[in-house]
Amino acid sequence: MHHLSPLLKQASQVCVDHGEGSWLVDTDGRRYLDFTSGIGVTSTGHCHPTVVAAAQAQVGRVIHAQYTTVAHRPMLELTDALAERMPESIDSVAFANSGSESVEAALRLARQATGRANIIVFDGGFHGRTMAAASLTTSGTKVRTGFHPMMAGVEVSPFPHAYRYGWTEEEATAFALRELDHILKTRTAPSDTAAMLIEPVQGEFGYYPANKAFMQGLAERCRQHGILLICDEIQAGYGRTGRFWSHSHFDVTPDIVITAKGLASGFPLSAIAASEALMSKGLAGSQGGTYGANAVACAAALATLEVIDSEQLVENAARQGELLNERLHGLKERFPMIDTLRGKGLMLGMEIADDFRTPRGDLAARLTSAAEEQGLLLLRCGTEGQIVRWLPPLTVSSAEVDEAVARFTRAVEQVAA
Repeated sequence: MHHLSPLLKQASQVCVDHGEGSWLVDTDGRRYLDFTSGIGVTSTGHCHPTVVAAAQAQVGRVIHAQYTTVAHRPMLELTDALAERMPESIDSVAFANSGSESVEAALRLARQATGRANIIVFDGGFHGRTMAAASLTTSGTKVRTGFHPMMAGVEVSPFPHAYRYGWTEEEATAFALRELDHILKTRTAPSDTAAMLIEPVQGEFGYYPANKAFMQGLAERCRQHGILLICDEIQAGYGRTGRFWSHSHFDVTPDIVITAKGLASGFPLSAIAASEALMSKGLAGSQGGTYGANAVACAAALATLEVIDSEQLVENAARQGELLNERLHGLKERFPMIDTLRGKGLMLGMEIADDFRTPRGDLAARLTSAAEEQGLLLLRCGTEGQIVRWLPPLTVSSAEVDEAVARFTRAVEQVAA
């Protein structure tokens, strides 16, 4: 690994030379089906011609036009394009580089706009690695350990993890809402609570979708108490779940939307969006950054939206996600180590466990390693690394879904032997 930090742990042994669509080719010329999408980033696949052309053209015009110094057309056009895709009340956008930065920008805006200090997050949420974002993250200790104390003012409320609790979804939802009400009575009064921040479909913890009753319960409590509802759409948004935004599965309207990952097909770009009235309640100068709204990244993001629309990728994600789910359920019937499947669209998690529902991260690691040998790249997540996650590009075809499942089947057979 040359001089790369030893703290960076890579999930595969692949050194990439180039990529195209759903495929990566290593420096030895071996081809891999990439069902990681750079953790959900390459939404239009690797090096989509439309995105490449837009980025190449922009590089020849201007690369860095710092957006609190000068404006540039790709940024202005992107704000319009994003506003068109937001809930009707949201019409104002600010940019940053990463999901963590936009999470922190949303936190800052919520506190400044409401004059309240506390934030409620939900058990299992992943919101980033920087100090405030890590303080809001409870999907695992790896992003929190070793640099305490965490930021104050964060309260953690249960998420309806029906599988983990061993309950029905209705039981888990009733429990989670009941505990949220208890928290508002015992740990953070509504008058001290600026916002509730949630991934409508949790990522790193294990691809747990929320449900309509739970999300609408949050929205109702937020309206009742003047608390802002923030939806972290960093991984689940941008068509990934078969809807453009994952919160739209649950018929709720957030006050703030956070997006990143699939926004620019691999270029570093993130954003928060809110109503202009809400944005105006923040402090002047509280948003910005040296590289935010980079001109090349914004051009790539505009091209990404063009591809999503012209190739109907949101619809494709729903259609191919249904096919992938069907194929993987067929495997589940054959192999007991696959305990359950969950998720939405092209964001599916496969829980690997023993006969007593004990998480088996060791088996999941063997599965992803065996899949790599078969030319299929997959990632793991979950507290024990027991979740095999399926995250192909939104451009994936039915033939590629079938090919990926065939390769994974050989991997499972190898591990189960």
